[in-house]
Amino acid sequence: MRYFVTGATGFIGGRLARQLLAAGQEVVALARDPGKASDLAAKGAMIARGDVTDKESLRPPMRGADGVFHVAGWYKIGRKHREACRAVNVEGTRNVLELMQDLGIPKGVYTSTLAVFGDTHGKIVDETSRPNGPWLTEYDRTKWSAHYEVAEPMMRRGLPLVIVQPGVTYGPGDGSEIGNAFRQYLRRRLRGLPRTAAYCWGHVDDTARAHLLAMERGRAGESYVVAGEPRTLVEAFELAERITRIPTPKLRLSASLLRFLAAVSGSEVLRAAPATYLASNAKAKRELGLAHRALEEGFRGMLADEMRRLGLAPVT
Repeated sequence: MRYFVTGATGFIGGRLARQLLAAGQEVVALARDPGKASDLAAKGAMIARGDVTDKESLRPPMRGADGVFHVAGWYKIGRKHREACRAVNVEGTRNVLELMQDLGIPKGVYTSTLAVFGDTHGKIVDETSRPNGPWLTEYDRTKWSAHYEVAEPMMRRGLPLVIVQPGVTYGPGDGSEIGNAFRQYLRRRLRGLPRTAAYCWGHVDDTARAHLLAMERGRAGESYVVAGEPRTLVEAFELAERITRIPTPKLRLSASLLRFLAAVSGSEVLRAAPATYLASNAKAKRELGLAHRALEEGFRGMLADEMRRLGLAPVT
């Protein structure tokens, strides 16, 4: 089978492309800079220069694919990233899905996120939730728009697409704000933690595997929460402390303080810091066979890898 993958040089997309190649599948990996995909090329992937914001650059490499994985997304937050967020997350998704329809691709999997539900205020929601804001970041807003205003209407019109919704995805090489926070913690430079923040945590390899399950078993027209187990941010760092014996910061920042600081500074990072992004993965477990490794197991590998990269004493 031949699969076209956007975001193949990214965190989740890169692991997905490697899993496809390891399974003996043919992979066409889209890359704005093919030089960043040299490791995939060495493993047998065909690298296609292109950009999801340039629709016609996608047409030749997508033509003839048996399936499309649209994983590419802009996840950086802050005012300076707003234009790129909309261009990639909304218009880029529209380009990929319209072209998938034009070319008659048999099936696609689109990577959405739990962030489309917004702050769940401690509640665990599911795929039937239909939020309408307010949005804490432009990332949340643009991914909501791509999910509900682009992908879902096209699915209702017959596009053979499955949506997957990861939560926080962790693992070696994570370049997100969460990954940066763990690196700051390992360097003993993390000053404090939001008291109320909570997420559903999934290892990157398990999240990538969930994409394969969605392609294989997912019902076209359906969305699946593929996030892992729920834990507060404080609990996650306390687990990291038990593994590494590096103390977590004692400062616990209240939601009210963080909201005040966000209002004063206009920072999207601070605005989102106390939020909870929680949803049930029961449907994906039932229909796809979704499975996530225990958080402690995943954290041990991730923290050991990050400590090696930082030149710190290994976890024993």
